[in-house]
Parts: sequence; C-alpha cells; structure tokens
Amino acid sequence: MHWLLSGRLSVEKIAIAIADLPKSLHGTKLVQMSDFHYDGLRLSEDLLLEAIAASNREQPDLVLLTGDYVTSDPKPIYPLAMRLKQLQSRFGIFAVLGNHDNCYRQSRPTVTSALASVGIEVLWNQIAYPFGSGLPLVGLADYWSREFDPAPVMSQLNAAIPCIVLSHNPDTAEILQPWRVDLQLSGHTHGGQIVLPGIGPLAQLTQPSSILRKLTPQCLWNRIPWVKTGCLEVVRHWERSQGYHQIGTNQLYVNRGLGTYRPGRLFCPPEVTVITLVGK
Repeated sequence: MHWLLSGRLSVEKIAIAIADLPKSLHGTKLVQMSDFHYDGLRLSEDLLLEAIAASNREQPDLVLLTGDYVTSDPKPIYPLAMRLKQLQSRFGIFAVLGNHDNCYRQSRPTVTSALASVGIEVLWNQIAYPFGSGLPLVGLADYWSREFDPAPVMSQLNAAIPCIVLSHNPDTAEILQPWRVDLQLSGHTHGGQIVLPGIGPLAQLTQPSSILRKLTPQCLWNRIPWVKTGCLEVVRHWERSQGYHQIGTNQLYVNRGLGTYRPGRLFCPPEVTVITLVGK
C-alpha cells in the first residue's frame, strides 16, 4: 500500500518500569513489530525495509513480533521471512501468531515453520527465557483460536518474578488480570487506523452502543464497508487500540502495526515500538 494511504513510519519510544527487574536487565531494549499483513496489498516493500532498518538502528536486546504476518493465504510468509531474517537482536527474535495466521488448516504450521527457518522462535502457549530466569517471556495462542487458555501457562510462573507476555489481541488483558503481567505486548487493532484527534478511533464511535451510532440512520452506516463487514467486532475495548495502558496492576502496550486495510490510516501511522525497561 502506498504511503499516502498508510502514512509514514513512526518509531515510538517508551520506557516501562518493571518491579523486581534484575539490575543486570535495567536499560534492556526491546523492539516490537506487529500486523504486517504481507500479501502484496497492505504493506509496501519500502515500508517493510524501513521498519527493519529502524529496528536494527536501535541495536535491540530482543525483537518481539506480535502476529498477523499474512492476511489469508499463508504463502507470502516465505518471502516475508526472508526479509525478517535481516532483523538483528542480541538475545534473539520471538513471535506469537495472530488470528490471520490461523485462517486455514495449514496456516499455523506454515507460518511457524517459515519463521523458524530464519531463526525466529514462535511461542504458542509457551514460556521462553531469553534473559534467564529473572524475566520469563510468555507467548500465548491467539485469542480467537480454540487453544487460547492462559491458565496452564501462567500458573507455571513465580508471582515474585516479573514477566513479559506476548498476546496478539489486547482484549486478553482483561482475562490475564488474575496473574502478574509486568508488560503485555499486543497488536491486532492497527490503532483503529482512522483516529479523530482529541476524540479517539472512529471505530470506537461507530460501535452500536455509541451515541453517534444511535443518532445516525442505520442506512448510512451500511454504506461504510468496514462497518458493514463487522470490523467493529475486532476488539471490545477500542479505547485501548494503541499505546500504553494500565489494566489493574498489569501493563499493556498496543502497537499500531505496519500493514494497512483500506480506506487507509488517518492520524494513525504505522509503528515500530522501542521499549526500554527500567527498574521500579
């Protein structure tokens, strides 16, 4: 997709305070990328290469990918994986899958195998320890899959030790509240794509419960393709469609993604996130 419709890449930098973070990990730098939708339509080669270069310039300790590498057909994962092979990271690259990576019976194994072939470890209800035992990394199955079940995974963790959770859909933050989640990284929403400054994502305003929707004739909403096709059901909490949020005692960051659906983005540019972990 041309940058006029997607917007220019934005590199967002944020510091996240983590309680009980080992001193050796203070200043650890993470890069998050999400929602590539690499299918020849929704992400340009130029933007993808720019995002990879931006990540490498940060010299991250860890690169974290939070799903939706393809849109429907999983075959584009092969050329995408070869481009992602250029990513550089001190402690590796870890990933979870999104709902679009599970569209067909062969989607999940195809995407997982292609990413693994270039050294990217895909976590599916699994725990990894790239930094050692002091900061485990949890990768959950996609929320819309039949295998989303965080309890058996989260119950393996010591509540006295901080952890990072990768979960494609940010609505899972509600479900994860019983457990300690020092930082959840999600994507899925594309930030809402169309954001009204000072108000929020248009999708939030067009939900059936919104005042705007109630005051506007239904025939007008039916003319908006992304409303008519049910995209408003993508998440319940559109108010958390991008950026940092505190959910109870847990912390959530939602990346706006790189890929773009039509009609495009407005005040919601594609994003590479650079997160520095600090002690609390």
